[in-house]
Amino acid sequence: MGTGSSPEASSSSSAPGAVAPSVIPAYDARPDALNADATYNPIPQNIAPIWPDGTPLDISIYVAPSLAMPPLEKMPPTSLVANEHAFKIGAGGDKREIHTSFPVPEEVQNNGTLWAHIYVAKTGHPLDPAAPNYDFSNAYHIVQPLNHYLAKKKVAKTRNLLSGSNATVEEESEQAKEESKSRPVLSYYHSNFTLSVVPNAGIMNYPTLHPAMQKYVHVVSSDARDASGQNSWYYPIFFLNTFWQLRDHMVELNSTVKQVPLHITLNNLKYWKFSLYSSLDEGLKQQQRQVASGGPIGPSGDGSEMEEFKRILIDTNVYLLSTTVVVSILHTIFEMLAFKSDISHWRNKKDNVGISFRSILANVFMQTVIFLYLVDNSDGTSWMILFGQGMGIVLEAWKITKTVDVRVRPAPAGSLIPYRISFEDKHKLSETEQKTKEYDEIAFKYLYRLAIPLLAAYAVYSLVYETHKSWYSFIITTLVGSVYAYGFLMMVPSLYINYRLKSVAHMPARAMTYKFLNTFIDDLFAFTIKMPILHRLATLRDDVIFFVYLYQAWKYKVDYTRVNEFGQGGDDEEEDKKEELPAKLASKPLTSPADGKVTEEVAAATSGSNVGGDSRKRK
Repeated sequence: MGTGSSPEASSSSSAPGAVAPSVIPAYDARPDALNADATYNPIPQNIAPIWPDGTPLDISIYVAPSLAMPPLEKMPPTSLVANEHAFKIGAGGDKREIHTSFPVPEEVQNNGTLWAHIYVAKTGHPLDPAAPNYDFSNAYHIVQPLNHYLAKKKVAKTRNLLSGSNATVEEESEQAKEESKSRPVLSYYHSNFTLSVVPNAGIMNYPTLHPAMQKYVHVVSSDARDASGQNSWYYPIFFLNTFWQLRDHMVELNSTVKQVPLHITLNNLKYWKFSLYSSLDEGLKQQQRQVASGGPIGPSGDGSEMEEFKRILIDTNVYLLSTTVVVSILHTIFEMLAFKSDISHWRNKKDNVGISFRSILANVFMQTVIFLYLVDNSDGTSWMILFGQGMGIVLEAWKITKTVDVRVRPAPAGSLIPYRISFEDKHKLSETEQKTKEYDEIAFKYLYRLAIPLLAAYAVYSLVYETHKSWYSFIITTLVGSVYAYGFLMMVPSLYINYRLKSVAHMPARAMTYKFLNTFIDDLFAFTIKMPILHRLATLRDDVIFFVYLYQAWKYKVDYTRVNEFGQGGDDEEEDKKEELPAKLASKPLTSPADGKVTEEVAAATSGSNVGGDSRKRK
């Protein structure tokens, strides 16, 4: 029967979290009969390895469209995809790669299941269960499916809008509606999988094993039990690891697929990794089966988020990925600080000096277009990108209300629309604010002359030479293409106003710093997070504006510890409050305290009120 494990070896180790059982003897040393007071349990409680670590194994893998297998000698040679000898259990350095291909059976082409039949035996013992000297204590047979049944992939149908007729458009629209209601479940195949042996699993409590793990644990084929009748033995755990298979890399097994490649990795896998992989993989497959059967999408989604996470882990260099994790945390912190500082700056802002109102309106429009484009391409966009874009729209819209009063006024006589939205100044503009408004108009006058012809040219090119899902998709794609390509031009008016005013004091310096730090983090995200290519390129355009602003900040230096020439204190709110306090205290009527003493606060305020105006001027 071969060398068996000693009783001590069988009970000396156990899987993490397993209940310590009574001593289970080696399979070869099992008793011939149960104890007199023992009761046979058809479901074994504690199970021990039947073969010790270090045992050399012969492994053969066949692919077939059926669960029932004839004698192996009758199988076609092309069905044998792997035939390995003397693979040792627990030998970490024993790793093997098998690269082959095989013809797809006709049954599998018609939505049948492709099975992997894995035959395992101690080296030197027969693998074929049909062999006359086959011994269940020295060999066993495992069956695992190689294909996956998933809902049909969404394929965005595009066409040239000028060449498509109205009938074709209506027909495709109806077809799209039908497909969106019911997506057929098809058979998909991935050419890579890992077959891992799990050594050092030790004694396990079989009924309490996680279902995802239990299906890979095979109890001995005979009804053998120890003397108590409660415990048994199990074969080495072979885990067919499909966790790293991505949906994007799968192919549909249909009548056109005649031959497929197969790449197998044979190795040893630690128990804790087996536990993690099997649990996550089973949870992901349950989500996919639920969606494929038309069930509701649960709180954890349809599995696409996990797919994205796995894709990042697979496709990204480990050092770049580690850096991305660190900067992701920094990105979140800087985003929150920038949001807080920007709001604080605009809440305390008393005038419109240096503010390009048209740029704010343009930003609201452009960010809305980008948001609609990302939604239209939601299959290729992370939810983190969508959330950040939505928050940006809300913030820019709020800035409009801080800059001007938004009013609904009756439209002029003869207008088709009875009411119109009017943007009115909150107060009479000062001389500097009036200059800012004029500079803004000048900048946008030249901007229109450049941007509108570019937009028209791009729209004509896109309509003639490119394909789109619909007219709505064409409009959004054309607008977003212009925004991504020329969107940085909308930031130019603010730089032009800075140049004419010869100052950057009106800019939210602290918020700008946080935003520019995030700009470089976004450059890193552009190469790791899944997003449309145009959005990826757009993350690099802000770098140009950043360097121009750096030059202006260097040329027009600002001392934020003092109130600037516009009566603003930059982002230093605490300094504003400190300067407001003496003024408030000094304006109070002087009263004599009961004890005749003057508080330090009042004394400081009254003395500070006598300081000359020159101390508040910019250096």
